[in-house]
Amino acid sequence: MEFTDQPISDSKPTVAIAGAGGYVGRWFIYHFRHKYNIVALSRKKVKDNPYPEVTWKQVELYSISSTVEVLKGVDVAIYLVHSMNASTRLNQGSFEDTDLLLADNFSRAAQLNKVKQIIYLGGLLPKETGEKLSRHLKSRLEVEQTLGARSAKLTAIRASIIVGPGGSSFDMIKNLVKNLPVLMCPKWTESLTQPISLRDTLDIIDTCVGNANVYGKAIEIGNPEVISYRKMLEITAEEMGKKRMVFSVPVFSLGLSKLWVGLFGESPPQLVSPLVESLKHTLTVSEELKFREKHIDYLSYKQSVREALDSDIKPKTPSFHSQEKIKNTVRSIQRMSNPHGYSATWVAHRYNIWLPTFFKFWINGEMLDSGEIVFFMLWSKKPMLQLTMIPDKSDENRQLFYISGGWLVKRFDHGWLEFRGVLENRYIISAIHEFVPRLPWLIYVNTQAKIHLWVMNRFKKYLKNRQN
Repeated sequence: MEFTDQPISDSKPTVAIAGAGGYVGRWFIYHFRHKYNIVALSRKKVKDNPYPEVTWKQVELYSISSTVEVLKGVDVAIYLVHSMNASTRLNQGSFEDTDLLLADNFSRAAQLNKVKQIIYLGGLLPKETGEKLSRHLKSRLEVEQTLGARSAKLTAIRASIIVGPGGSSFDMIKNLVKNLPVLMCPKWTESLTQPISLRDTLDIIDTCVGNANVYGKAIEIGNPEVISYRKMLEITAEEMGKKRMVFSVPVFSLGLSKLWVGLFGESPPQLVSPLVESLKHTLTVSEELKFREKHIDYLSYKQSVREALDSDIKPKTPSFHSQEKIKNTVRSIQRMSNPHGYSATWVAHRYNIWLPTFFKFWINGEMLDSGEIVFFMLWSKKPMLQLTMIPDKSDENRQLFYISGGWLVKRFDHGWLEFRGVLENRYIISAIHEFVPRLPWLIYVNTQAKIHLWVMNRFKKYLKNRQN
């Protein structure tokens, strides 16, 4: 997989890559590290950098401050983040809400740094009008909408399966063929799609970098060949030199499909579950949105598989310092419907009033002259929880509080609570980050953690049903 050399300008654009250690990110760095000033973003600190021309920066994408810092001086940001692994011991929250919050952080940070363009690699969407999107595809669309909600011009590149060496989706197909002499395929394997080679995907991303023609646009990419997932399995088996019997079984349930793909595709549940749910859709490139910026001699699926299997090139990846983790940290991200369009400021203030009212015989709340908010058990003068608002990091659509005290808290210098409006304020996200409880861990996860979820669900209902 080679690209022709391209002239390098003395004033190369600076391109940041969020998700640089992932499949597409690694290959983009490998091929274009001389064309752009690449800033590769990683949660861990780099120990040994195999490509001196690439700058690696450590970032915590859950933190807007951290994200703002690493995007300084960046012209274009490529966003390749999907369903990040939890960085805390307990993570309460769906992958959709997590991805939405991370995208909002990135969009805010890009605006503060006057980043010109964000390129997001998302997923093809079904063309059937009125069809309910799977959780996976709905999340991709929400991320796309969120990244494009501010001043940085969004180029959303929507793709189906990207076929190349080391890609998780292709590896799943390859492992199914490798592990199963007889492939009893669920009904969804008859769904049609347009896979695309890694080579062509990278070429398209490169063409979009700094290209004003694609600012504010969604582009759908795929090779012209429309193919079923079952046919993809058959072609992959042929290219691997495996004789496989492939046939469809109409009674395969969604649950069995996930088990089948996860077990024999050698893939983790957090990848398999949302992916399998989305495969029920026909995912093809629409004529109106297809890529037209340059002519591409697309590789067919068969050619893409052959190239992926024959490739002996492996991008070098840096080694990282082991990350020091605070013991027993908690992150909880909850999305609340906001049909009345309340601001995050209003919701945060209302929560501080509602909580003592909800626990009227147990909890009292008070705002101190210093601006701190404290909650007490009615029979105690010692605060159970103390919150300190951070005005310079708060605005009408985001309210930030440090968790600064209370007997429920073990560390007062680490965690924070926030309320923020997302997706044009249709939803409010309430999130606790890096909270360190004082209770012993097993007691905490079976008491306080569950009570927190219950309380937030009750507040969610209150917010939804409240009459203006």
